[in-house]
Amino acid sequence: MFKKKNNEIKNLIAQTKKKEKIKKEHVDVKWIIEIVIITFVISIIMAFISQTTIPNLTLLLGVLITFIFIFLGIIFDIVGVAVTSSDEAVFHSMNSRKVKGANVAVKFKKNAEKVSSFCCDVIGDICGVVSGASATSIAAILVTKYNFDLLITGLIVTAIVSSLTIGGKAIGKSFAINKSDIILYEFAKFVSNFYKG
Repeated sequence: MFKKKNNEIKNLIAQTKKKEKIKKEHVDVKWIIEIVIITFVISIIMAFISQTTIPNLTLLLGVLITFIFIFLGIIFDIVGVAVTSSDEAVFHSMNSRKVKGANVAVKFKKNAEKVSSFCCDVIGDICGVVSGASATSIAAILVTKYNFDLLITGLIVTAIVSSLTIGGKAIGKSFAINKSDIILYEFAKFVSNFYKG
């Protein structure tokens, strides 16, 4: 019994090493450079906007912007997970019947690693930074205008934003896995209005 388990583990390790070798041979250095540059540019733009506009927000606008960026982060996380867990064969079949957006879905699925990285990491992290900056602004408004305690207000606002973000993404991930094909299709259909694939 122990020998059988040991052989199964050795087989699993051997299969993993084969996959790693294939992956290493197919590392897309160009994509890595592109994503670093895209992230850098988007981050500078978003940091500039957040540093120049967020400190001057009203409480209501600060809360609204925070919720918008939390929601965007969750939506893009759902799309990123759906792309990696969807079935490519479904979209090839739809594409052969010329269903709108199916060609874009096929392209997204073939580049699932890149699309997921862009949606979950780039957009997700930027939304996290902006919602965090908005949360700081909300805390500052509550402290200056309503004489709330600085430490407690900062902790509570940060905890609420973090909880909403993480909770929303946790709910979104199970939804994305269960409905991956339809999510990817709807996203691809929307994108196909601007990009033909």
